[in-house]
Amino acid sequence: MRLEVQPLVLALREPLHAAGGVLRERELLEVRLHGDDGVVGVGEAAPLEGYDGVSLAAVRAGLDAYGQVLAAHGEAPLEDLLEACRAERDLPQALAAVDLALWDLAGKRAGRSVAELISIEAARSIPVNATIAAEDRAGAAAAAAAAVEAEFDCVKLKVGIGDDAGRVAAVRAAIGARAAIRVDANGAWTVEEAIAHLRHLAPAGIELAEEPVHGVEPLRAVRAEVEVPVAMDETAAEEGAPASGATDAVCLKISRCGGISGVLRDAAAARLGGSTFYLASTYDGPVGIAGAVHAAAGLSASGILPAHGLATLDVFAQPGERLRAVRGAIRVPREPGLGVE
Repeated sequence: MRLEVQPLVLALREPLHAAGGVLRERELLEVRLHGDDGVVGVGEAAPLEGYDGVSLAAVRAGLDAYGQVLAAHGEAPLEDLLEACRAERDLPQALAAVDLALWDLAGKRAGRSVAELISIEAARSIPVNATIAAEDRAGAAAAAAAAVEAEFDCVKLKVGIGDDAGRVAAVRAAIGARAAIRVDANGAWTVEEAIAHLRHLAPAGIELAEEPVHGVEPLRAVRAEVEVPVAMDETAAEEGAPASGATDAVCLKISRCGGISGVLRDAAAARLGGSTFYLASTYDGPVGIAGAVHAAAGLSASGILPAHGLATLDVFAQPGERLRAVRGAIRVPREPGLGVE
């Protein structure tokens, strides 16, 4: 097998205020895995240094090393190839690119979509939430109303940035009682602050609060004191966190988990720990989003999941037509493999 790596820069429609700073463009690494039979699998590495602390240079170095490992191992089973790469260096953001390419390769060879490889009962579409970026009451309310008009059943907005109660109340008034509201604090609060804020927000009807604090035990402490369901996001990167049962839900991400295989592993761990789970994006490109959509569709057969945070391609200047949300859902590609190039 031969691994080819190319940089990919995607321009954003407008600067994006994300955890860790302001993004004006998204730098990714595109990989192509050439099989000995001429079939090519595509993958994508999407580290976000301000979020996960992993640089693009570190991931490029990891992929260069994995290229040598893959060339030496040839056409071995997917699990063996991933384990060989992990033994060289355990870098999930780089492993994710190889993993995606291997799943794409397997689907193309089998003539089946990746979702169908995961489960013959895979969903044909997955529900997704709309993200509300506005930091003022009027802007948040207008964006939420537009999302519900576009038939989203769930909206998500940042909290821990000021006037949380006012913005949440404005959003609830704009969308009515039917749609769900999800809030994300990115660990901005202490345990005491999180308890106080979530008790204050609870009357608005909150579906879940994502990462109100960082850490397994702090999250467990918050969950014990509030009625609002709690989800872990950044904390899910900690060893054993998805299986801890510390939260009602676990947010899984392709890049952080090391690809589809890692998502399947951590979803099983979360389920055993008594938590539900959903997938989200760190502003991945089309290949990463495709991988997450297929994983979510395949996992849907194991139970009903909350809406997924995968409707993020619209942040790009040229989002393309595939994998965009229509009526609050993303349709799963039916072509063999991931269905994107």
